[in-house]
Amino acid sequence: MPGKNKKVRKWPDPVQIMLTGSGGQGLILAGIILAEAALKDGFHVAQTQAYGPEARGGASRAEVIIGSSPIDYPHVERPDILLALTQEACDKYIAEAAGDSAVITDSKLVPNSPKTTAAVSSLPIITTAREVGREVVANIVALGALNSVTGLVSWPSLEEAVLDRAPAGTAELNKKALAAGRGLAGPVSQ
Repeated sequence: MPGKNKKVRKWPDPVQIMLTGSGGQGLILAGIILAEAALKDGFHVAQTQAYGPEARGGASRAEVIIGSSPIDYPHVERPDILLALTQEACDKYIAEAAGDSAVITDSKLVPNSPKTTAAVSSLPIITTAREVGREVVANIVALGALNSVTGLVSWPSLEEAVLDRAPAGTAELNKKALAAGRGLAGPVSQ
C-alpha cells in the first residue's frame, strides 16, 4: 500500500489525493503522471479531472485514488492528501480535508495559512520551478514535493512516468524539476 516506507506515514487503503489550482498550472497532467506512476508500482488507480471553461486561470482539479484492490468509486470524497497551488483552491477545498490529512500549499500563491487541523506543508513550489529554469515545470516540482511528503509511489516509477509524458527535448528540465521538488520537503512522520 502507498506509504510502505517506514519513514513515511501510512495512508488509508485506498488513499485519496486532490490536486487543485488554476488552469495552466499543469495539475491535470500531474494527476495523470501520479496515476501512471502508481500503476507502474502495481497499484489500482482511478483518476478524474475537472476544470472551468477558461483555458487558463479558471479552477482546475485532478483527483487520484490509489489502492491495493480495485477502486469502487472514482471520485475523491474526502482527500487524505490535498495539494493547493492557489489561495482560491485552498480556501475552496480545505474544509474537505480531514484532520489527519496532509495539505501541501505553495508558499507564494497561498499566503494565508489554511485554517485546519491537518498537517500543512507550505513550500516554495512556483519559486523553485522558476529557479529550475521555467515556471511551466511547477507541476513536476509539485509532484516531487508531494511524493517527498507522502511517499505514495516509488521514485523510479515517478521519474519514469514524468519522462514518459515530458515533451521532446525537456527530459533533463523535468528530471531537474522532479529532483528540486523532492528536495523541498521531508516525509510527514506517523
